[in-house]
Amino acid sequence: MASIFGFRSRDPARDRQADISRLDRLARLFEQIAAEIEAERAGLESRYRKTATNAAFLVEAMENGSASDKRSSEVSALTKSILDCERRIAALSRQNGMMRELRPSLDMVFDGDEASDSARAVEFAKPAGAGRG
Repeated sequence: MASIFGFRSRDPARDRQADISRLDRLARLFEQIAAEIEAERAGLESRYRKTATNAAFLVEAMENGSASDKRSSEVSALTKSILDCERRIAALSRQNGMMRELRPSLDMVFDGDEASDSARAVEFAKPAGAGRG
């Protein structure tokens, strides 16, 4: 049978180093995801502008009679593409906002652990019967 007196806890410095390592990995992952989101959004916005411009010129040409009305299906396809782009850009903006909100919460979780560890150490160091706060 194992004795409770044989139990040893890990060195708090080792625990802190493990926490810092995890925080660094998470922070890098968040930064990588945010960069992916931003790259997709930038590319999509560029294609969106080109598509909107093409649609505007095509509609104008149809109104002026320099393009046949048969090209209206092309206008419909461009319109659908523009709407799809707008939806995706909105989704990417929400994702980017979430990344901005999540990143500081990592610091709060890891800093919060350190603060609560300090509070427990202070509480533990109080003489018996001293009470709380």
